[in-house]
Amino acid sequence: MIQGTGSDVGKSLLVAGLARAFTRRGLRVRPFKPQNMSNNAAVTADGGEIGRAQALQARAARVATSVHMNPVLLKPQTDVGAQIVVQGRVVGNAKAREYQSIKPRLLGAVLDSFGRLAAEADLVLVEGAGSASEVNLRASDTANMGFARAADVPVVLVGDIDRGGVIASLVGTKVVIEPEDAAMIVGFLVNRFRGDPSLFADGMARIAEQTGWAALGLVPYFAEAQKLPAEDALGIPGRSDSNGAIRIAVLAYPRIANFDDFDPLRQEPGGDVAFIRPGEPIPGDAALVILPGSKATIADLGTLRETGWDIDLAAHLRRGGHVLGICGGYQMLGRRVADPDGIEGPPGSVEGLGLLDADTVLGGDKRLVEVSGTTIAGGVPFTGYEMHVGRTTASQPPLLDLGGGRTDGAVDASGRVAGCYIHGLLADDRQRRHWLERIGAPGSDLDYEAGIEATLDRLADHLEKHVDCTRLLELARVPTIKAAE
Repeated sequence: MIQGTGSDVGKSLLVAGLARAFTRRGLRVRPFKPQNMSNNAAVTADGGEIGRAQALQARAARVATSVHMNPVLLKPQTDVGAQIVVQGRVVGNAKAREYQSIKPRLLGAVLDSFGRLAAEADLVLVEGAGSASEVNLRASDTANMGFARAADVPVVLVGDIDRGGVIASLVGTKVVIEPEDAAMIVGFLVNRFRGDPSLFADGMARIAEQTGWAALGLVPYFAEAQKLPAEDALGIPGRSDSNGAIRIAVLAYPRIANFDDFDPLRQEPGGDVAFIRPGEPIPGDAALVILPGSKATIADLGTLRETGWDIDLAAHLRRGGHVLGICGGYQMLGRRVADPDGIEGPPGSVEGLGLLDADTVLGGDKRLVEVSGTTIAGGVPFTGYEMHVGRTTASQPPLLDLGGGRTDGAVDASGRVAGCYIHGLLADDRQRRHWLERIGAPGSDLDYEAGIEATLDRLADHLEKHVDCTRLLELARVPTIKAAE
């Protein structure tokens, strides 16, 4: 199990790289995260949803995704509450304090999923959540030491030297956690090192001396990590590195979801992608403004108006700009969004932006399905997935043909405002080039999916060089899963 001294220390990336490295050694590898909190999710091959990081890790292990790889997924809807997804299906909502009392009841599902993966694998790589030293939450923990103890899984602790204070964070973890928890830790890694590694040799030795844990590697910063999908809002990028002349603005409202939809655009040499945060104006020179998915459409629509983006959008369209809404962003573009049952917040109904003749009612079962089809205009193929609650009725021409008489989305009379429910649309090279051509950006020969595979291989090479992977395998053991209370 890979645990961290804090959030965003690189656990997800390390598990992905190790999954590819051990898979290349001929092992049957499965990724697992007992509990994840993220609004970046993926549809699984068995018809549920898991965190995006576990989907990437499954890809690294060259296996199909499964709901059992992330049995508990929390999708934040407010600062204090989240939707709870168990083994791929929504089971309800809870505020943070309420969830602490619910967690122990979910341990059975967590151990069930872990047991299923362990039965079919040579090696399960488990990712912890947040910090191993959150002793204030230890009593009901199922994501870190609570899981490790229940499943008898040895732990490797990761510290991030890029943040500073890595010696104190690793040694301090042993000081504050229970001795029985500390005994589960068999080694440590120091991640994101920059510079001459010989200068930190004494630091590695000091940590090992103070903790009694094996030093398993000093991992240099892996710059290509930005090419891989990020897990949560901590990974929302700033401006892309491109010097392209065509500006693309993505509205990063507070409950943005599946923002990895736009990673492929950031890698295009002809586009300059900027995530615009509340309080920042939409750039006046943007050719395309994207309204991404949202975990709380009505609340984020309110933020959109409060920050003045609705005024910016009107000016953008007067200048001849293009607008694309995806999932929750598509819902916002319509005339009205209604949530009569309080699916995403207090029951209610609000006016949309009125840029499309469409009305949305939230409710019913969540649609989780992989899809393919073509654009109505031009017949450009695409693949992607749907992940949404609710139904949108539009009186304008649809954007996409899903086959079998099914369509999705809407386009206004100008052809410059469009929306749809399909995530992953722009990861398809054909669709991405189509949208870039619509806004006058030069096309490229970027093969996005091949790039992901190549980056995972280079990450595995990186870890094989700097981590004692053979020792990691020696430290693994067959779990003896305890029954959940």
